[in-house]
Amino acid sequence: MRNNKSKTRTLSRLIRYISPFSPYLILGIVLTIASNALALVGPYLSGLAIGCIEPGIGNVKFKALPVYLLLMAVFYILSGILSYALSKLMINTSRKIIFKMRGDIFDKLQTLPVGYFDTHPVGDILSRISYDTDTINTSLSTDVVHVFAGIITVIGSLAMMIYISPRLTLIFAITVPLTMVLVKLITGKTRPLFRARSKKLGELNGFVEEMSSGQKTIRAYNREADVIDRFSAKNDETVTAYYKAEYYGGVVGPSVNFMNNLSLSLVSVFGAALYLKQLITIANISSFVLYSRKFSGPINEIANIISELQSTLSAAERVFALLDEEPEPVDCIGMTEAENIRGEVELSDVSFGYTPETTVIKNLSLNVKSGDLVAIVGPTGAGKTTLVNLLMRFYDINSGSICIDGTDVSEITRKSMRLAYSMVLQDTWLFHGTVFDNIAYGKEGATREDVERACRDAGIHDYILTLPQGYDTVLIDGGTNISKGQKQLLTIARAMLADAKLLILDEATSNVDTRTEKQIQKTMRKLMDGKTCFVIAHRLSTVRDADVILVVRDGNIVESGTHDALIAKNGFYKEMFDSQFI
Repeated sequence: MRNNKSKTRTLSRLIRYISPFSPYLILGIVLTIASNALALVGPYLSGLAIGCIEPGIGNVKFKALPVYLLLMAVFYILSGILSYALSKLMINTSRKIIFKMRGDIFDKLQTLPVGYFDTHPVGDILSRISYDTDTINTSLSTDVVHVFAGIITVIGSLAMMIYISPRLTLIFAITVPLTMVLVKLITGKTRPLFRARSKKLGELNGFVEEMSSGQKTIRAYNREADVIDRFSAKNDETVTAYYKAEYYGGVVGPSVNFMNNLSLSLVSVFGAALYLKQLITIANISSFVLYSRKFSGPINEIANIISELQSTLSAAERVFALLDEEPEPVDCIGMTEAENIRGEVELSDVSFGYTPETTVIKNLSLNVKSGDLVAIVGPTGAGKTTLVNLLMRFYDINSGSICIDGTDVSEITRKSMRLAYSMVLQDTWLFHGTVFDNIAYGKEGATREDVERACRDAGIHDYILTLPQGYDTVLIDGGTNISKGQKQLLTIARAMLADAKLLILDEATSNVDTRTEKQIQKTMRKLMDGKTCFVIAHRLSTVRDADVILVVRDGNIVESGTHDALIAKNGFYKEMFDSQFI
């Protein structure tokens, strides 16, 4: 029952989604009716043509026979032309629908909170925007046409069969209900299988994407065999899910075909009996058989399409599940714009957990003055990066408050608040584009001079000039054609270019050598004058000059002060600092 409700809800949602394209669909229905109506005349004309040939020598109506044959040719040619126009119309319409669907999915991804991407594999998201939409596209462009055409053909054929011989038509009153019961039983078992197929494919895509991006690590640790084994296991699960879905879905067609052949056999037997009793003519039997094939053919075709529609509904369910995800809350009317930021940040009794069961930050309080360089240090899992996520409001806190210049961030628009920050993360992100485009991404309308100045300050200008096209060199696949350290310097230059009063550096120099790191720190110290900076670091030697060092442990600030003051305390910070030289 639950599966039926889910299927009905997904189908109605899909119908509502494509309703803006109803004019094209209505035209398609008209073409379908016209094409199949013309094709339905053919068997009747065929019967009339056969009726022109009567038993006995010379009993052929030569004048009428060519007319019927010519009319049959005309009707079938017109039907073929309309079918071609229908196919072209539906392909173009489905393309527009899928174009809109993919656009809506991508637009939706831009509105989702960061937490969604933290909990959903990239491969699964890509599977929804590519494979699932392709499945829907195929169904809309072909399957829907066949279903509509089949319904019209079945209705028209049934009407003609009743007109020709109501007695023979009674055979289908038995075989058709049996066929419907059989199809319902089979499809009831196949829908969960198609849902599992889509899920397994998403998991496989996620695994392939993850392993492809980690090829260097895999080879460095000689784990190729292990990765192949894991892929084989996941591939086997996916193939098994595909096999089960296709196997049980494929049972529908042969089962319905058997019932149709049984119907034809019964028509032939009882038709012969009626002919012997002179209750029907050979011409009518011929027409009836042709109409019975037209009647049963679409039923068989629709039965085969049903398995594909099950796959389509499963794909649509995954797409709509993404489209129904709760977006990041919109800013309320009247919220404050972050303007003329001084850079004072205050956290009061902040508590936060990614899940209700686990609290990562516990009653954290912090007061940062404008222009301070704040270093955040601590062991792995202490909550350093979580603190950055809260400052940027990628996640909303569970309790307490975070204020910028005395204004609670919950009262500031997200856009203006995030524009007040520049950020450099440990994981670099570069897109397919020129070096200039990647750096200028940090400031709208940045000129070539602005970009070059930021690159000089970051110490990467000379390196860029050595590239084949300098600043016009295209970075491919996230910057795989340059080193990790150079990628990090590019992102630092991007952050320096942005005119922001608040700066976050999350292990920003982790991929550069010590000499380059010292050079960057010296330059950044000069550039950060008048800006409030938060620096997350594991190498404590890099934060010795910070105005204040916050030592985070288990979500709490256990120590704070300058480097010398914390060393003098002989506490946890000194223990961490000394451990670097063991």
